[in-house]
Amino acid sequence: MTKTRVSYFYHPEVGHFYYGPSHPMKPHRLKLAHHLILGYGIYKEMDCYRPHPATMGEMTQFHSEEYLQFLAKCSPDNLRQYHSQMQRFNAGEYTDCPVFDGVLEFSSLSTGASLDGAVQLAQGQCDIAVNWSGGLHHAKKSEASGFCYVNDIVLAILELLKVHARVLYIDIDVHHGDGVEEAFYCTDRVMTLSLHKYGDFFPGTGHSSETGAKEGTGFSVNAPLQSGMCDRTYGDLFKPVFDKIMEVFQPGAIVLQCGADSIAGDRLGPFNLTLKGHAACVEYVKSKNVPTLVLGGGGYTIRNVARLWCYETSVLVEKEIPNEIPFNDYYEYYAPDFELHLKGEDKENQNSPESLEAIKIELLQQLQNLQGAPSVQMQEVPPPYEVIENTEDEDDPDKRSKAKTRIGDGDRKAHDAELYDQVD
Repeated sequence: MTKTRVSYFYHPEVGHFYYGPSHPMKPHRLKLAHHLILGYGIYKEMDCYRPHPATMGEMTQFHSEEYLQFLAKCSPDNLRQYHSQMQRFNAGEYTDCPVFDGVLEFSSLSTGASLDGAVQLAQGQCDIAVNWSGGLHHAKKSEASGFCYVNDIVLAILELLKVHARVLYIDIDVHHGDGVEEAFYCTDRVMTLSLHKYGDFFPGTGHSSETGAKEGTGFSVNAPLQSGMCDRTYGDLFKPVFDKIMEVFQPGAIVLQCGADSIAGDRLGPFNLTLKGHAACVEYVKSKNVPTLVLGGGGYTIRNVARLWCYETSVLVEKEIPNEIPFNDYYEYYAPDFELHLKGEDKENQNSPESLEAIKIELLQQLQNLQGAPSVQMQEVPPPYEVIENTEDEDDPDKRSKAKTRIGDGDRKAHDAELYDQVD
């Protein structure tokens, strides 16, 4: 059996941004997760890459140019100049999406990593691509939402759709993946599956009756849940629904958002999953051997976020790791027990067996009603990036190219002030 090829994308600057005091989103969690992955030696089992920052041109494949220009120009120092635009784009001090220093740079780093992963998957260079800085699933075309500014998931799916007829998006964050669902609500080429807390809870969408529109009717699959979901009940719902999707939809690629706010002890999430229960979904998706882009998402108790994403990385590379946290730059964050795995909290599961069974039957029936996997007309695949080839002779960097004359003959003349490596 051939070894799964895993590519890992991490930019060293992405954990240096700061949403502001008392804000629950801490990009610093990405550094904690990365250093745990280093400490356990998991990085040795992957191809590790420093991703490129996404360009404005790449981000406008989904987002409006006016919105991105606002993110580029707005800063804590000039907020008053953009009062009306802040209201229009849902950003600023009275929203959950503050304008902080480098907001667009942060978004471009997380987005670039997701795009690089999608390109590698589309070109068959890896089987699984991992970007824990991605998964920012609430951002809309012209609006920030839920701590998210640029929707790297939508942009990565658009990249995968250049090659694959159908892409499946799975969201195991505690919040509904509303931004991704909205972007593909009217198409049958992308199916979205989201398991989330529903009710008096952000973003307030994701009822099982939200199934898509027009050509996309039936291709949005939502499991609205209550507080206290545990490993067993979560797995019992996830696996049969996922199996039915694979049978009916037959995706060419999968994008898996692994929000860590669905595990026990999260600052904002009321679910009660352990690391093993959450990672069981990741392992089950991996078992289908479909090209998969694995992304981060929510998660607001940062030491537990790092624990989860490190453990899930080990699951993806099939490496057993011990429960004892190895010494690393952030070792003190894991006091007092310095252990990897968490125990579930002693809380009631408000999801009755009857209600979960009803949700499962409803979703399976929705999928059964679909008329098989949709097909698309084959066209020439557009290139992922413009590659500029260097046509000059690279073997001899000191050899001069032809002079810029009409007929291109003769050699370039050295300027009197030109610098040389050696001086006589």
